[in-house]
Formats: sequence, structure tokens, C-alpha cells
Amino acid sequence: MPIMRSSTKMTKRNKPEEQPDNKLTEISAEVHDEVIRERDEYLESLQRLQAEFANFRKRVARESQQQARRISTQVIEELLPVLDNFERAMHAAAEHDEKLLTSGVELVYNQLRDILTKRGLCEIEAEGATFDPNQHEAVMCQPSKEHDEGTVMQVLEKGYQLEDKVVRPAKVVVSTTSEEDSGPKPS
Repeated sequence: MPIMRSSTKMTKRNKPEEQPDNKLTEISAEVHDEVIRERDEYLESLQRLQAEFANFRKRVARESQQQARRISTQVIEELLPVLDNFERAMHAAAEHDEKLLTSGVELVYNQLRDILTKRGLCEIEAEGATFDPNQHEAVMCQPSKEHDEGTVMQVLEKGYQLEDKVVRPAKVVVSTTSEEDSGPKPS
């Protein structure tokens, strides 16, 4: 019988302990449900944010393409009169009217230069300037008594920049010290 008493005591002890376990289980279930609900909210929020970002990227790409088309259209509209004047100049050349041809080509050149200047293109000043590898491309070097060493003596092809960016460097001839000044010549 002593064995039964001990088992009865264990049962009595276990009953009060079971009640806290039930409360703990209920609390755990509530916390679990709360965590699941928060997880679902965060997941939904993340998915919404991803969708918004994907839409943003598509909108920016579409607007960029539209802007590029608008700019191209504007430039083409500005260049069409130049094309018309080239046609007139070619017609004058076919008629062998040199004076009309010269004035027509000059008109076209001025028109095109004005359009490009209005768009921000400017010529790089090179002749007589100190050689700058960021704006000039040295095609050749020549000895010169009239120019200091490293001075641009001649521009072979004009260079241009759009605002602060060099579009095409000027192709130039750069002066070097004259051969007489560079020391004795071998005999």
C-alpha cells in the first residue's frame, strides 16, 4: 500500500502542475498566433513594396524612352531646314551657278552651327593654346622658333565639347623645341 500512497501523492502533485501547463499552452498558442499574424503582415507589406518598386522601374524606363523620343524629334525638326537647304545647294550645283552654290553651302553651314550651338555644343579653342591632352589630340609634333614648346601650332580638325564634356578632341600639331636649340647635331 505504501506504493499506492506515493502514486496518489504524485497524482495530486501532478494535477496542480497540469494547470500551469494548460495556461502555458494557451499563452504559447496566443503568442504563436500573434507571431503568425505579424509574419503574414510583414510578408504582405514586403510583397506590396516589391510590386511598387517593379512598377516604379517600369515607369522610369518608359518615361526615359519617351524623353529620348521627344529629344530626337526636336533635333530632327531643327535639322530639317538644313536638309532642305542642302537640297537647294545641290540643285544650284547642278545648274553650275557657283555663286549661288557658295552662298547656299555657307547658309547651310551657319544654320547647322547655330542649331548645334543652341543645343550646347561649342568649339574647343586650340590654335595658340597650350597643349591639353584632355581637349587636344596631338597628331604630330614640329620644331618651331615662333612658338613655345607644347603650344598648339595648327588645328587639323576642330574639337567640340557639349557643356563640360569633350565630344571630340581637336586634332592638332604641337610645337617642340627647334632642332638648333636642342643641342649639337651629330656630324
